[in-house]
Amino acid sequence: MRHWAISFLITITLVVLAGWAAWSLYQKYIQDPWTRDGQVRANVIGIAPRIAGPITRVLVTDNQQVASGDLLFEVDPAPYQARLDLAQGTLLNAEATLKQRQQEFERQRNLFKEHVVSREDFQNAQDNLAAAEAQVTSAKANLELAKLNLSYTKVFAPKNGYITDMTVSPGTYVNIGIQLMALVDTSSFWISAYFKETQLPHIQIGQKAKLLIMGYDKFPFEGLVRSIGWGTYVQDGSGGSGTDLLPTISQTVDWVRLPQRFSVRIEPSGQPPVALRIGQTVSAAILPMVENSAASDHETQLRP
Repeated sequence: MRHWAISFLITITLVVLAGWAAWSLYQKYIQDPWTRDGQVRANVIGIAPRIAGPITRVLVTDNQQVASGDLLFEVDPAPYQARLDLAQGTLLNAEATLKQRQQEFERQRNLFKEHVVSREDFQNAQDNLAAAEAQVTSAKANLELAKLNLSYTKVFAPKNGYITDMTVSPGTYVNIGIQLMALVDTSSFWISAYFKETQLPHIQIGQKAKLLIMGYDKFPFEGLVRSIGWGTYVQDGSGGSGTDLLPTISQTVDWVRLPQRFSVRIEPSGQPPVALRIGQTVSAAILPMVENSAASDHETQLRP
């Protein structure tokens, strides 16, 4: 009998401890949120020419790193140089006509003062001068446009980054606004981590997070919560117009009701120990506020 009672007490104790451990782990999961569902994101700039024509030179290769201002490719400048020359000639002709109209106007004005010519002749000279001035203005605008179009034959990198998805070569005919390659902006990387709505009350902007990229388990790094998403796509169609612009985030299986998940934007603190690539899977753990506060106080004490 005594042996049975001891066994019963041990069993009850183990069940209670297991229940307490499960409850503690659940509370820690809720209050110190973490998720394995995170992705590396970055701004992607579509590179497209502003003018049409055949490509004469390509100075980069696919997946190459480039700096802001580097020449990527060049469109045949010959026709645009010809249009520039034509615009310069048109401007010279318009300026010569303007000079002639100015001289004519001065003669008509002097003759009108002496009552030699009629008011109609004088007004005609005024109108001709105004038309010549307008032609010069138009010719100057066309010249500036021709200069711009000639400058657009050379396409430069707008940001530091990596060229990717490039499928062009010399001889390819390109059209205005058609994207030819993508540029991944290396200064814009962030982590988009998806947390359940039950975890959001325990996440604050400025809170630190521990990040781990799949395949680089030995290289964890820290980040800061910069913002929390204000919406997610309503998949049952009840969200009304405009919800299709919101991110689509799959729900995860829970006990009874599936909670929605929202994107939390986390930016790396400093230079990450590994190269970031768009789409990489990231695990994110939000550090407790106690650790964040202690770290902040320690940083404050170290400041001069």
